[in-house]
Amino acid sequence: MTNNRYPSWGNFPVENNAGIFEQKSTSDLLPKSKGKILARGLGRSYGDSCLNNNHNLLLTHHLNHIIDFDVSSGEICCESGVTFEQLFALIIPQGWFAPVTPGTKFITVGGAVANDVHGKNHHNAGTFGRHVKSLELLRSDGERITCAHDQDPDLLKATIGGLGLTGFILNVTFQLKKNECAFIETEINCFKNLEEFSALSQSHKNDEYLVSWVDSLASGEHLGRGVFISGQHVHSKTDYRKSSGLKLSVPFYFPSWTLNKYTVAIFNKLYFAMNKKQHDKHIKHYEPFFFPLDNIGNWNRIYGRGGFVQYQCVLPHSTDHRSFLETVSSSGFGSFLSVLKTFGDFPSEGLLSFPMPGITIALDFPVSRQLLSFLDELDKLVMAAGGRVYIAKDARMSAEAFHAFYPQVEQFQSYLDPEFSSSFWRRVMGD
Repeated sequence: MTNNRYPSWGNFPVENNAGIFEQKSTSDLLPKSKGKILARGLGRSYGDSCLNNNHNLLLTHHLNHIIDFDVSSGEICCESGVTFEQLFALIIPQGWFAPVTPGTKFITVGGAVANDVHGKNHHNAGTFGRHVKSLELLRSDGERITCAHDQDPDLLKATIGGLGLTGFILNVTFQLKKNECAFIETEINCFKNLEEFSALSQSHKNDEYLVSWVDSLASGEHLGRGVFISGQHVHSKTDYRKSSGLKLSVPFYFPSWTLNKYTVAIFNKLYFAMNKKQHDKHIKHYEPFFFPLDNIGNWNRIYGRGGFVQYQCVLPHSTDHRSFLETVSSSGFGSFLSVLKTFGDFPSEGLLSFPMPGITIALDFPVSRQLLSFLDELDKLVMAAGGRVYIAKDARMSAEAFHAFYPQVEQFQSYLDPEFSSSFWRRVMGD
């Protein structure tokens, strides 16, 4: 056991752990310690769902082994600490690809299940949890439970998207999708407003992957303008050349004044102008397509030592999305990493899963007291619309908001492991 601080990716809030433990093997029992425990992968959750203030973290990086891989069917079983980086290195040369790919390769399979992650293909594939066939769960009393759709299915639904609170995920069996090439045919189109975004989403609905960057500070006739990116796998074994990519790293925390509405406005205008000329299709390796920020080490330091919050919500299709963006734009809180995406109609597998049919908006903001008050106001808009805010990105929602966004929380509570907890859970449950 060591006593180290393990922050979230957003570096907010700053908390200390009573103890840090390492799970060495899937055959080991969970450590006995004073206080609650929480399994932690690579800590890429933005908020406090991966924190356990004054309690204990259980690190999973030793559990990084592939247990079984059927190359003919694409079914794979691996330990929960296997990263997506490891996964792709194994499966792509064998002609397979992840069923759902998150925005970074630096997360674990266990984390993908615990947060029921989504990707650029939610409109045709749903969340990662939809592709999980079974998992093995270690409870604090030493019981090992295999959960599948025909074996403890309710516990499976609680564990998918369950934030690691139902026990320790030892291994996961899931279905890959067939793919013969590591390259994506990408098309970029600029849109001047939300109406053009909707038209592009409709015309590209059969494309495999869709995502958009949106200018959060644009207003008036330019409200909701952005860059629409669509892609689909190149289904051939053509030997395209992978770009080496310039790997950068942010060596220090930026001063707190670096990101403000003026600098963000300049960046947004330049980025929109830079992409305005690109309407042609081009071939791109899967890494820069799915993981554009992974080439920038410690990019979270751009937001300064005070940290940042990513506010991601989903609003039903019937919502006045223009009014929501007008509220964001007029606030003066600039976000240069702003994402707009359409969720499909697939029901999420987990009781606390985030995606639902509608439009999801993700906004990154440097932390300030004024910002946190503004986000409370956004919560009210999302609640009124019948939407929800993403738990894995959250660091500040109220207990009232959480229960409104996730009404199945009472059902979920019956599957909690009594020795597992997190800073997020205690915050939203009032403990």
